[in-house]
Amino acid sequence: MGKTLFDKVWDAHVVKSLDGGRSVLYIDRHYIHEVTSPVAFGGLKRRGVKVARPQNTTGTPDHNVPTINQHLPVAEEQSRRQLESFEQNCREHGIECFTLGSPRHGVVHIVGPEQGITQPGMTIVCGDSHTSTHGAFGAVAFGIGTSEVEMVFASQCILQPKPKTMRITVNGKRGKGVTAKDIILYIISQISASGGTGHFIEFAGETIRDLSMEERMTVCNMSIECGARGGMIAPDETTFRYVCGRNRAPQGDDFDRAVERWKELYSDPDAQFDKEYTFDAADIEPMITYGTNPGMGIGITGRVPSEEGLSGSDRISFRKALEYMDFKSGEPMIGKKIDYVFLGSCTNGRIEDFRQFAWAVRGHKKADHVTAWLVPGSKAVEAQARAEGLDKILAEAGFELRQPGCSACLAMNADKIPAGKYSVSTSNRNFEGRQGPGARTLLAGPLVAAAAAITGMIADPREVFNL
Repeated sequence: MGKTLFDKVWDAHVVKSLDGGRSVLYIDRHYIHEVTSPVAFGGLKRRGVKVARPQNTTGTPDHNVPTINQHLPVAEEQSRRQLESFEQNCREHGIECFTLGSPRHGVVHIVGPEQGITQPGMTIVCGDSHTSTHGAFGAVAFGIGTSEVEMVFASQCILQPKPKTMRITVNGKRGKGVTAKDIILYIISQISASGGTGHFIEFAGETIRDLSMEERMTVCNMSIECGARGGMIAPDETTFRYVCGRNRAPQGDDFDRAVERWKELYSDPDAQFDKEYTFDAADIEPMITYGTNPGMGIGITGRVPSEEGLSGSDRISFRKALEYMDFKSGEPMIGKKIDYVFLGSCTNGRIEDFRQFAWAVRGHKKADHVTAWLVPGSKAVEAQARAEGLDKILAEAGFELRQPGCSACLAMNADKIPAGKYSVSTSNRNFEGRQGPGARTLLAGPLVAAAAAITGMIADPREVFNL
């Protein structure tokens, strides 16, 4: 029997198989940030242990950083201390760190790929759930806990049970105004926020193959929002073109040899998956969430569903979500007033996202009552946006380009949505309080966010921008 892509990468990194289905897995690349690493560094210090292979670890602060005035000392004391401690820990252990304000600084899951550190066939971990982003390159990438961060520091290995496999195939051409974010929100709405539990997902099919690398990263980024351990896409010419020439990628003949190895990273025709789903891209329209988990999503022209067919805890959760959001079953989403728009995060903070948003709002004006935070995912994205004149297009439409960081994806920095306010967000989670205590989050792609920013309400970007 043939092997899946996941099996090929996983099996190549097993150091030892243990009873009970667990494996000692070698980790090629370890990414760290300022939130989940301090306790792990402290554990090493108490044990008198050094980082085993510091050259395999890359750090960047992102969760707690401000997104304006980064040239000034960080105002919030706890965040400032955390950033200082992070940099000191990296220095003491000889770990590469892209410090705040440096040209390579940014959100951890954006700087890795753009620097060429993330490559096909790798095992990649980080103390952050959205490490699944790197699976877009055909890597086995997943988030880990703080104790596991310490484990990787000390041994460059991790103890893990092997997940089951799932393949989600999307075929056909996507319609106008449908972004990668809409594709993954649609998938999650169909299989639910727990439909991928216990599995590693391979995304396949014509629609997935037609995506750019940045779009593939958006899809894999949100694979965990259906409960999966991670997501991945087989590398192809799109992947190789993206990696070629990047700072930390193999160069010259080494790159050619690497590509020959990477071409073997695909699921064999007779490979068996534990579960499979198939979807038609023609069924997908621009998406918006109405509830408090990413599975509670509908097409932009849809209406808030009813609790019909739900029972027990599912019905209770549904009612609680609508109460929190102050929505009612049967209401249309179009026309609902919003207060904030957030473009950014490791899901949609790349240059293509800013191009989409800027193209859409060109010639329009931001609604006066809307507060918009446009936060690039890295200094490189910020510099590229300015080099292309996107900042000027945005400014003419009433928007300001901020500085890199996780920003309003989560309430760990100054960019918090006030209680009761509605935020159309291109980030990845809409849990209660995710963007601030009492904040009401509606997940969407860059075009739906742009339409909301211009009209001041939920709107169909196909209509607003004549797509």
